[in-house]
Amino acid sequence: MENIDIAKSFNLLGKLMELHGENPFKVRSYYNAYNVLRKQERPLTDMSEDEIGAIPGLGTAIVGKIGELNSKGEMDTLERYKSMTPPGVIDMIQVRGFGPKKVSAIWNQLEIDTIGELLQACEENRLVALKGFGLKTQDDLKKKLQYYQSSKGFVHFATAENEIEEIQSEIDENFSQDAAIVGDAAKQNQIIEGIQILVTEDRLEELEKFILDNSDSTVSGLNYKTIPVHLIDCAASDFAAEQLSLNSDEDYVAYLEEEFDLALEEFPDELNEEAIFEALDIPYLSPPQRELWNENKQNLSENELIQVSDIKGLVHCHSTYSDGLHSLADMAKYAKSQGMDYMLITDHSQSAFYADGLKPDRVLEQWKEIDELNAKMYDFHIFKGIESDILSDGSLDYEQEMLDGFDVIIASIHSNLNMDEEKATKRLIAAIEHPSTRILGHPTGRLLLSRAGYPIDHGSVIDACAEHNVVIELNAHPSRLDLDYHWICYALEKGIKISINPDAHSKEALHLVKHGVRVARKAWVRAEDNLSSCTLEEFKQWIAKKK
Repeated sequence: MENIDIAKSFNLLGKLMELHGENPFKVRSYYNAYNVLRKQERPLTDMSEDEIGAIPGLGTAIVGKIGELNSKGEMDTLERYKSMTPPGVIDMIQVRGFGPKKVSAIWNQLEIDTIGELLQACEENRLVALKGFGLKTQDDLKKKLQYYQSSKGFVHFATAENEIEEIQSEIDENFSQDAAIVGDAAKQNQIIEGIQILVTEDRLEELEKFILDNSDSTVSGLNYKTIPVHLIDCAASDFAAEQLSLNSDEDYVAYLEEEFDLALEEFPDELNEEAIFEALDIPYLSPPQRELWNENKQNLSENELIQVSDIKGLVHCHSTYSDGLHSLADMAKYAKSQGMDYMLITDHSQSAFYADGLKPDRVLEQWKEIDELNAKMYDFHIFKGIESDILSDGSLDYEQEMLDGFDVIIASIHSNLNMDEEKATKRLIAAIEHPSTRILGHPTGRLLLSRAGYPIDHGSVIDACAEHNVVIELNAHPSRLDLDYHWICYALEKGIKISINPDAHSKEALHLVKHGVRVARKAWVRAEDNLSSCTLEEFKQWIAKKK
């Protein structure tokens, strides 16, 4: 082990012991050991125990632990504290500028134990109520966490979207037919392992220089800013075939080969993959549409698919009545300023104590304010909704009399997530069967890159929604994108509308719908398939139908 690795082991031990409330004097001794050891020029592995013991600031116990690290590559005490701590919490305390005291508060008070869940909590403004936290601290932490995640290689497409656009601009301006973004980024997948770029051999060094000139030097490997980049070089004569292959799943390539007698090696002189489609005399199909190409039962063209401009109202929004960052009035005014016709406010219900869920008196207070705002606003309407927790037995929050007062109820699971498939499915279906449920929110509760979500029988849940006329949310937050687009096609087949919802906890988060639209297009969704594409009058009519 190198000196810095040995030093970091003591730093981590100190943080873990502080996290668990151990003796502060002992904790301080390990932090001190870190500072002393990382400054040593001579390799500790070359020093005897007596030589190490002669280093000022190191006690006998620490010298012994260095001996453990030198002899077997690990330290028993450190391994014991690691075993007492969830891996996600260990990740948290290694985020630069995020100390054990704050991690302890989040872990013990909010019961959050992964980076992804913590990022979501920042999005939902759940940290500001904790002692020692505030809005500025929360925003700063959010940036640190996003940086930490991006440095690990896998990122949400939304996180890399700006970098992808900048690289594409450079390619368009200076590389013409000699480079192309390919793979997961070209397919606009929910999660990407960096940005893959195909480039001809003669332009490889030039493109690599552009990437390096725009790399964050604090991140290892080849990166554009902080996003990993993977360059794939090929001969110019192979560019089109390589591009088509990298941008398509194997079954789609097989379909082209069988249906059109395609042999990619027969197209050595074409400039790019579009020329292959032209040679086959078929419409060009963009990479995002190729994964579920065989689900296009209606033979739709891409220009028939939903666009951001088709979103007419913002469904599933939070305000300062629960855990939102902005007031109800501010959310509504901003939505109207962005060209929306309506907003469905759905703050958290009373069981969501962690999100300052609305007690009945607060619900009545909010309804009163909604009525007052609606009386003042022209060509815009605020609908009274709630994101009701689905309780453990599948029932909804509040008594029926109060449930009846809402225009729309989104039913979502937020607690007791440790369920097997049978229990989770039964819990969801019970909520779907409730006469007040109009929309099923983020059906699996997943947080991409953090939490897989509870397992459910998707088919049974979707069938239940079809039977009880319940819309299924496509939660547009990049951490959720739930219902997964692979199941949207089945939902559409069953005659179910989806609803692309921002789950906005701030004014700016209202724009998250664009991420939902992006993945909805991958599932061949049209505007008429989406609830939030309804006009104001159509939305009112949908509400009036009830279940």
